[in-house]
Amino acid sequence: MSLNDRKIQILQAIINDYIETAEPVGSRTIAKKYNLGISSATIRNEMSDLEEMGFIMQPHASSGRIPSDMGYRLYVDHLMKKRELSFEEQRYLQGIISRDISQIDYLMEETAKALSALTNYTTFISEPVGQRARIKQIRLLPLDMTSVLLVIVTEDNFMKNHVMKLNSIPDEERIFEIGMYLNRAFQGCALQQIDQTVIRELQFELGEYKGLLKPILKALQITMQAAERVQVHMSGAKNILAFPEFSDISKAKSLFQTLEEKDVLVTLLEECKSNDLHVLIGSENTVQSMKDCSVITATYKLSDDTRGTIGIVGPTRMDYSQVISVLNGMVQNIEKVLRSLSDNNKDG
Repeated sequence: MSLNDRKIQILQAIINDYIETAEPVGSRTIAKKYNLGISSATIRNEMSDLEEMGFIMQPHASSGRIPSDMGYRLYVDHLMKKRELSFEEQRYLQGIISRDISQIDYLMEETAKALSALTNYTTFISEPVGQRARIKQIRLLPLDMTSVLLVIVTEDNFMKNHVMKLNSIPDEERIFEIGMYLNRAFQGCALQQIDQTVIRELQFELGEYKGLLKPILKALQITMQAAERVQVHMSGAKNILAFPEFSDISKAKSLFQTLEEKDVLVTLLEECKSNDLHVLIGSENTVQSMKDCSVITATYKLSDDTRGTIGIVGPTRMDYSQVISVLNGMVQNIEKVLRSLSDNNKDG
């Protein structure tokens, strides 16, 4: 049995209608809405063939048909029309860039929120991670009479700020000197290379302000471990309740619990990281509670060795074309922001 043009037209009609309505699609609906130039009886025969081939299924004996995971896979890989971002979508995504974003973690949070609002699906995004975290630069800046801002930047341009509270702080000139000492001692080092010899030399250089060293070393440890660990930001988990597929409370609860398990999301993102764009449909998901979901991920790159992943979770009848176009647009925007952050760090 061959998948001829007529069967493909009918399959596309079923998928498009089901994505829009979430209602099983009957032959009369297709005949009325899609003007294929064939009768309802012919459409019914073709639908029977499509069901036998595994591309559609009938959820109830008296109902119309819905796409199967296999049908969605054919649609995504071969039938789906590429969709361009609308002017409003482009403006919305670019609006994230125009904000004064100087922290990667804040950028990730804003990106997750924006994608969730734009698609009405659940979004998760990992911060960019490199293979080996090494210190690139350390800055010390006075905030007030008792606070100093410590800025740590890795060679992969992963940046974290730490506010250190002290009884009193050195004057501005001394803070600058301490920053120079720290850079000379730590630049190019991985966390494991900061040994007792380095620490003793710094204690001597810092003199009366050697008490600064303990909170600085703690901040370095936190930053370097974070730079080597996948950090995931999520937004829009409750959006899933809006879809009738998850009106079953136990099903929705199981999915919520999965989404709250960051290790599951990290594993999912890591599995998809080697692909610029990756689509998992329904039963292709290895996580049982996500068998009624599709997950689309896209990879953004800060460098050849440093990258992160954006993922969108929705029902299997999600608007694949819209999600893919939005993800591609977001990847371009987020890479632009990260390049800007990287350039600012180099200039600083």
